[in-house]
Amino acid sequence: MKTKITSLFLLFIGLSFGFAQQDEECITKLSIFHEYVKAKNYDAAYEPWMAVRNKCPKFNNAIYVDGEKILDHKIEQSTGAEKVAFINDLVKLWEQRGEHFASKTPKGEYAAKACQLMYDYRKELNKTNEELYECFDAAYKLDKKTFTNPKSLYTYFSLMVDLFDAGKKPASDLFNKYDDIFEKVEEEQKEYSEKLNKIIEKEEAGTAITKKEEKYKKYYESYLKAYDQISGSIDQKLGDRANCENLIPLYQRDFEANKTNAVWLQRAAGKMSEKDCTGDPLFFKLVNAYHELSPSANSAYYLGLLKDKENKTTEAIKFFEQAISLETDDFKKSKLYYRIATKLKAKGSYGSARNYYRQALKLNPSNGRPYIAIAAMYAASANNCGETNFDKRAVYWLAAEEAQKAARVDATLKSAAAKSVANYKAKAPSKGEVFSSGRAGETINIGCWIGASVKVPNI
Repeated sequence: MKTKITSLFLLFIGLSFGFAQQDEECITKLSIFHEYVKAKNYDAAYEPWMAVRNKCPKFNNAIYVDGEKILDHKIEQSTGAEKVAFINDLVKLWEQRGEHFASKTPKGEYAAKACQLMYDYRKELNKTNEELYECFDAAYKLDKKTFTNPKSLYTYFSLMVDLFDAGKKPASDLFNKYDDIFEKVEEEQKEYSEKLNKIIEKEEAGTAITKKEEKYKKYYESYLKAYDQISGSIDQKLGDRANCENLIPLYQRDFEANKTNAVWLQRAAGKMSEKDCTGDPLFFKLVNAYHELSPSANSAYYLGLLKDKENKTTEAIKFFEQAISLETDDFKKSKLYYRIATKLKAKGSYGSARNYYRQALKLNPSNGRPYIAIAAMYAASANNCGETNFDKRAVYWLAAEEAQKAARVDATLKSAAAKSVANYKAKAPSKGEVFSSGRAGETINIGCWIGASVKVPNI
């Protein structure tokens, strides 16, 4: 009977070596604790699991996968010194996993998990902000590529802000760390967006996606939503600490030492652009030094901002177009198109703005924000596009259709898009008005800059 159970278990875990080559006790107990874990009976799993962990640590990665679940349960159910012991043991388990199954244990990921665990139980472990920050910083430097958990990236930056507020970190370190984390989040957003875009493009073309693609789509969307939330939280955490009053003297002080440092110049100009400090002469100084040292899409864009600030729209557009031509990365180019479109939208150049938003969508179709912006421009133009009151208000149907596209392609915007759709439909002609007009099902051509048509809903 034992031989039968052992053979079945070996088949289950896919081991390629024979029974004679392994410790029979470890094989049997691994089978036992794994079944307990599947049944979520973690207390019963603990003893056989510890026996295998101690005797055969290299036997199978299930020791570490299941062990994490067992210790998570033990931590939740315990208090005091016992809780602390289980927390420390989980950290030790991850270290052992890295030792015995290095190829299945990304260094940055698991180092960050250990830091996050210690942060979550910082009171029980009596950890200071300095100790925790150093832990995250070491994990980030150890393996930045696999340090990707959104929550841990936020915690890492949050600790830096707390240390800055306590006078233990200078402003330069704070802003540099913000840029580090922001760029890392953008890298992850790019990776997941590119994967999601392939599925979105397939759907938009009317091709049915497979069950596997549907699963991956939800996976990509969940991570993009998490990174979007974390990005907003990071900006909120930074808050007024990065205002013009703080940035300008800092960058003025450090300019001479960094005037040949392209990364520093780009980050300084970028931060002043983000915080609308472009009216200060220092921004001109930074941008020109950066463009002279390292002409790029970013430097051309910043030169466009300078011309835009001077209300030289034609020259600004020239530099913006140069920025687009210099950018070779589609994800970054899409962001450029979006930023330029938003500048034009703010100036009321709706037709041009829409063209740039459409280009942004072509390069990154899973980002629904351009649809939301176009819908808002349609709604803002309703009173100016159409001869009759009915035709003018019909523009809101068009706005609703555009906002609905955002909900379809971008999971992070579903709630906001739904509210916009409801708002626009409420401003469009009611069912009673459609009935009394006798225009149900009619196509209305909308003039002015919009130049589109919308069908009156059937009732």
